[in-house]
Amino acid sequence: MLQFLAANWGTLVIGLAVAAVIVLVICKLRRDKKGGKASCGCGCKNCPSAGVCHSHKE
Repeated sequence: MLQFLAANWGTLVIGLAVAAVIVLVICKLRRDKKGGKASCGCGCKNCPSAGVCHSHKE
């Protein structure tokens, strides 16, 4: 096991860094969705397609 880790430590570190970035992006997308932000980043105030993207609660 230690030989495997010693031989592949670079690949493991890069893989863990990529996995961490993916997790952070997913968390940010979920937080934005719960906050009502649009996926395009500009909001829905003046968007002509706002009714298609999001259901509005009254």
